Amino acid sequence: MKRYDLRHLANDFEQRMSEICDGLHNGEVAIFLFEVRDFANVQKAIDCILKRGDELLNSLRFNEVDWSIVVRRKLL
Repeated sequence: MKRYDLRHLANDFEQRMSEICDGLHNGEVAIFLFEVRDFANVQKAIDCILKRGDELLNSLRFNEVDWSIVVRRKLL
């Protein structure tokens, strides 16, 4: 399990998160940290993961402006 900090990408983290997921091994777990000034980013991240077919294990507010999600790469 590895943590990926995407906060520096602000609202444009979705593509990078998908690229990282592509590089994960089957069943590998990753934690993504991204900035949430608008809750639309949370839904954007969840939609991205579900669209890929990966498993969303957890989603929680990290602090006032940051959100983390835990993702398991889909098993092939």
